[in-house]
Amino acid sequence: MAFIEIERLEHEYQAGTEQSRKALAGVDLSIEKGEFVAVLGANGSGKSTLARHLNGLLLPSAGQVRIDGLSTLEAAEKNELWKIRSQVGMVFQNPDNQLIAAIVEDDVAFGPENLGVKPVEIRQRVTEALQAVGMERFRKRAPHLLSGGQKQRVAIAGTLAMETDCLVLDEPTAMLDPQGRKEVMGVVERLHREKGLTVVLITHFMAEAMQAQRVVVMGEGKALMEGSPREIFAQGEKLKSLGLEVPLAGELAERLRKAGLPLPPGPMLTAEELLAGLKEIRGKGYGHRA
Repeated sequence: MAFIEIERLEHEYQAGTEQSRKALAGVDLSIEKGEFVAVLGANGSGKSTLARHLNGLLLPSAGQVRIDGLSTLEAAEKNELWKIRSQVGMVFQNPDNQLIAAIVEDDVAFGPENLGVKPVEIRQRVTEALQAVGMERFRKRAPHLLSGGQKQRVAIAGTLAMETDCLVLDEPTAMLDPQGRKEVMGVVERLHREKGLTVVLITHFMAEAMQAQRVVVMGEGKALMEGSPREIFAQGEKLKSLGLEVPLAGELAERLRKAGLPLPPGPMLTAEELLAGLKEIRGKGYGHRA
């Protein structure tokens, strides 16, 4: 059994009312321990609703979500959702909604304290978590004095201090500038690589999704596409039909091909790949004067 098992998951907001809306309509998805999965989708596709099911913030209207074999529905019935949340940590779009203490180290310590961890171990966890995200020297700083990227790194440290096995990030860089996005994604990629952390990244940035091992594309409450980043982004027209952009390099490569430039076959998803393709055709004499 995979670490995360989602079977025929449905979620209906305001069920039984005139305002009812089905956000998830039968999602099937498995995520292995240690895997890095990106979830893409246009607004209203259900991707954020899916994320909130992974640690029991939402419960299924139908179907099942199991984390390491434990059903979120069963955990809720037994008042044991803490077992789910101790394994799956959430980081949201706006870090200001997650940071509640007056000092960084107190904020990171909040989760372990709620789990009843002994004070000596809490101090050790806080230090290790802050070091892991490169924020140890800011431990005595007030969170409101940090940049957006630094705040998100503190939020990530808070989940690490709980010793979670999985990090779910719901558009964590949407409110950040390019430098902040680079900081946060650098930390996420390193934690996955060095600590083997399971990562589920909800994003609309194609460059971020390309860092994942697998991409899932949501639409109308369903998982419509699934594969490696290269497999998914090679289907540019289908992505556009779902309201998504394609990587800029891939879009430019297709326009150049349509304009008659004989680029090598296959998708070109990065600037480096496009540049290599241009150098290849130049090396064959294309574009040189006779």
